[in-house]
Amino acid sequence: MRDAELNTSTIDRTRGGWLANILNEFSTPRATSIRDDFADKSFRRAIVVGLIAYVVTRLCLIAGAGVRAAQRVVDVRKDIQIGILNEIEPSAGSTISNVLTSWDGRWYLEIVRFGYPKSIPADITYNQLEARAAFFPVYPWLVRVVDFVLPGGDTLAALFTNFVLGAISVVVVGLLARRLFSNAVAARSMTLYTVFPGSFVLSFAYAEATFIVLAALCLLFLIEERWLLAGIAAAIGTGTRPNGVALVAACVVAAALAIWRRRDWMSLVPVVLSPLGFIGFQLYVDAQAGERGAWFRVQREAWSEGTSFGATAVANTFGFVKSPLSSPADALTALCLLALAGMLYALWKRHLPLPLVAFCGVIIALMLIPETVTARPRFLFTAFPLFIAVGAWWPEPVADRDHHRASWDRAGWDMVLVAGGAGLATLTGLYGVFGAIP
Repeated sequence: MRDAELNTSTIDRTRGGWLANILNEFSTPRATSIRDDFADKSFRRAIVVGLIAYVVTRLCLIAGAGVRAAQRVVDVRKDIQIGILNEIEPSAGSTISNVLTSWDGRWYLEIVRFGYPKSIPADITYNQLEARAAFFPVYPWLVRVVDFVLPGGDTLAALFTNFVLGAISVVVVGLLARRLFSNAVAARSMTLYTVFPGSFVLSFAYAEATFIVLAALCLLFLIEERWLLAGIAAAIGTGTRPNGVALVAACVVAAALAIWRRRDWMSLVPVVLSPLGFIGFQLYVDAQAGERGAWFRVQREAWSEGTSFGATAVANTFGFVKSPLSSPADALTALCLLALAGMLYALWKRHLPLPLVAFCGVIIALMLIPETVTARPRFLFTAFPLFIAVGAWWPEPVADRDHHRASWDRAGWDMVLVAGGAGLATLTGLYGVFGAIP
């Protein structure tokens, strides 16, 4: 399963009708099953490498959040001394927790606690609590379930949920990389995925971890031609984030290939199911608020979501070139576009199946189109198949010792890991201070 296009199944479909085909989703063995993947000792070692990288990068993230915590404690201590504040000095733990649940995390927690608004004021702004209607439901509803089971409150439930989902996402990305290439590529892909600065969202109270787990499962099922399972994963995935619609594109491309090659009409199942999460959320919010198009109005009025079709990204990049130290937002945009260019080069050199390419294409387009917040590491991070392309493109180690001294496979790899960890800590600190850095 290493082609540039969707791989055909190695098992013939039964011809007993739609019901038999649906049953095959669960009963027909594939040439390589997930159980076979985990039975491979080499792959299990690759997973250990990926999870160790995940834990280490979480420590880098805590270090970055600690920068914001230290600043906050110093500010409060000063205000207490001069009499502006009359409160207990915050602890490092509570301050770090506040960083990890800030900005978008605040809105998700509002949904966890109060659900969606029953009405939305006219000309709503982001200062009003009803603006939470802009955020999709799968992650906060999952946090509600975890909060019901796990003692400690909804904040702990939100952070614990993302920590676990982040670890699962590492494994699923590695599984996808193994199916497409090899165990070595899987290890590199998981490591790159965890050290990329945008991976900070795996530890914030954000929905990206939920989305990536569902998206990776959907893409894996599409490659295996398990159409029903792919459709279920996509249907839930489109209810996690707006860019979840990229899963619809992946399903359409996979179905087009399957129908063109073998007239496999069962491939239309994920095409039908995939948009249900997005559509269901729109209908639910409209019913709650008592108006049509509630989500679109909140996006437009409260969050000023317009379109620039890449003009904002270009303007920010030129702003960074003219004055590199004047704006963290411009710097992030320029660095994000530079990383994107490198990833696309790797994708060009080591092709991925077309459904994965379609998925990444829509993610990138939705990242560049907005007028306000444009290219950012956390948006690029959700185009996770690009890390697999980079992992596949990266040179394999060779036996020549002299070659090791200054080679991409050794010295270059070490520099990427160090830069990624430093970038992750720095971005977490900046995010804690400046928020989304629009």
